[in-house]
Amino acid sequence: MTVLTEQTLNDILQYLEKSISSLALDGLDNLEINGGEEMKSFLENQFDIRLENLLISKNSSIHHLESGMKNLVIQKKQEIILKISKQLNN
Repeated sequence: MTVLTEQTLNDILQYLEKSISSLALDGLDNLEINGGEEMKSFLENQFDIRLENLLISKNSSIHHLESGMKNLVIQKKQEIILKISKQLNN
């Protein structure tokens, strides 16, 4: 397994933010999700799946990140989901 740098993790998180935001906007029309908690749960699951896939492509895994990096991922995930939720409610 490869140890990721903070810059690499930040690049992955920026990509995920764009990807999840795009998914939320496109998903409203194409997915049969009632919004609210269903949409939030769907986006959180997609974030986790996409994060792990991106980490695997870098020969790493969420389980191999340092605790500080894991905390950064958790905080960023919460920020992204909250931001998208606010956009969808407006």
